[in-house]
Amino acid sequence: MSALLPDAEWRHRPGLDALLRALDAAGGKARFVGGAVRDGLLGLPVNDLDIATTLDPHDVVDRLKAAGIKAVPTGIEHGTITAVIAGWPVEITTLRRDVSTDGRRAIIAYTDDWREDAARRDFTINALYADPLSREVTDFFGGVADLEARRLRFIGDADARIAEDHLRILRYFRFLARYGDDELDNVAYAACVAAANSLMALSRERIADELLKLLGVAAPIHALRLMVDGGILIPVLPEVDGAGIDRLKRLMAREAAAGVAPSALRRLAALLPPDAARADLVGARLKLSNKARKRLVTALEDGLGNAPIRALAWHIGVEGTIDRLLLDAEAPLSGVAMLEKWTPPKLPISGGALIARGLVPGPDVAKALNIVQELWVAESFPDAARVGEIADQTVSKFQRARQ
Repeated sequence: MSALLPDAEWRHRPGLDALLRALDAAGGKARFVGGAVRDGLLGLPVNDLDIATTLDPHDVVDRLKAAGIKAVPTGIEHGTITAVIAGWPVEITTLRRDVSTDGRRAIIAYTDDWREDAARRDFTINALYADPLSREVTDFFGGVADLEARRLRFIGDADARIAEDHLRILRYFRFLARYGDDELDNVAYAACVAAANSLMALSRERIADELLKLLGVAAPIHALRLMVDGGILIPVLPEVDGAGIDRLKRLMAREAAAGVAPSALRRLAALLPPDAARADLVGARLKLSNKARKRLVTALEDGLGNAPIRALAWHIGVEGTIDRLLLDAEAPLSGVAMLEKWTPPKLPISGGALIARGLVPGPDVAKALNIVQELWVAESFPDAARVGEIADQTVSKFQRARQ
């Protein structure tokens, strides 16, 4: 008996039924595929929806426009159109087969054979299709049984699947961490180890994206240890070693104890050697955004110092301070609680107020304002009345110095 995709809230999102009518799902021309089916069968939330179709991508565009649905040709050269329904993007991809691959990209041809489309996918659990109306799941390679057994398998020959797309090495460990158990497919693992050097051919952005996704799952430690033991990351991230995984494990325990949501970037900081300069080089190598690189560096710069927690947060930001508190195994977690729902206040006085107190306009105004600010932060952000007293004292000192 075929598996049935359980009904769920995502299936009733506004606009989805109209989209399925436009694609003639009732005529068998469109099915849910991939993550929505996989996670739906597991009872997990479905955020991203993919639909596979026998329709030509240009036909898809025409049908969507005729139905008044926004169509974005995000990857039309590869057969993918994004439909936007009620602000929700849905990727629609024409069934494909690979004509040739080089490990980074593929030359494809369209097909109307569902099994042929499934055969070009990476893992059995990702090659599941579901009829949107009957909810019947089509499973060509035993993916449903693998899901139930928490078993991760490549479709067919692991070496061949990896040769088609080298990123599947990193995807293997990410999916193992999220959907697998501790029982390893030795053939798949050996194929990943043997092909590790091929990761150097990939763009650093793709590598960073997969690594951060892996670090964002609930339990990445086992998969990361396998990667380190097999030398998987040496070609692209040789800084990661067993000590880094131990630091990550401690961080994750502290995240849980403090009730702080996991952060992939914070976890990457734990995984790397505790050296801000090296972390910045890694961030540059992985082509992380400037914002992400800054967060890595801030997290790994010199600890907490002697500054009060909120004073530090005022200077480097709440996010950066929480990162440092969690990464420092000796720091009490009570500091994290001090920052919960706390917003750094704004200095309740301006340079104009100092001039009104008699300070001569010019460079001294900025200097005096900085002194007022430092004292205000050091005194844990007192109210406006106290700030006024600090300002009076500071202006008086500057006036005496000019006499």
